[in-house]
Amino acid sequence: MSSIYNSSDNQEIINRINQLNQNSQPQWGKMTVDQMLSHCQAPIDVAFGDLKLKSNFLFLLLGKMIKGKMLKSKHFQKNSPTAKDFTRTGQYDFEQTKADLIKKVKTFETEGTNAIKVYKHPFFGKMTVEEWDNLQWKHLDHHLYEFGV
Repeated sequence: MSSIYNSSDNQEIINRINQLNQNSQPQWGKMTVDQMLSHCQAPIDVAFGDLKLKSNFLFLLLGKMIKGKMLKSKHFQKNSPTAKDFTRTGQYDFEQTKADLIKKVKTFETEGTNAIKVYKHPFFGKMTVEEWDNLQWKHLDHHLYEFGV
């Protein structure tokens, strides 16, 4: 599997982000392209420790039950549910939001596994840097594929 820490794989994600424009349309889902770019930053912010989400026992229990299935799957399912804190409904400056996402993606390459500051995911519980890698890659790939890139 591709790795967000690997230079060439990281650049592949950035190249795909750069193929988007403000008129890009989703093949499924409800988000606009600017909302998707903002949405994709939220899980990265959690991994970097910049967004702190509260977890509760029920969500952690459910998360632990599906974590293995998600990490083993090749891709995320279309129209998968998302955390309320990751939902985007407003409008965002396309160019700025795109630049912000690219900067955060590059951090995985430049800092490697040191980019991860949180080892307890608010939904999946304890996670290794390899599991964060897997989850971040699949999440970005999922939404870029959603927008045809």
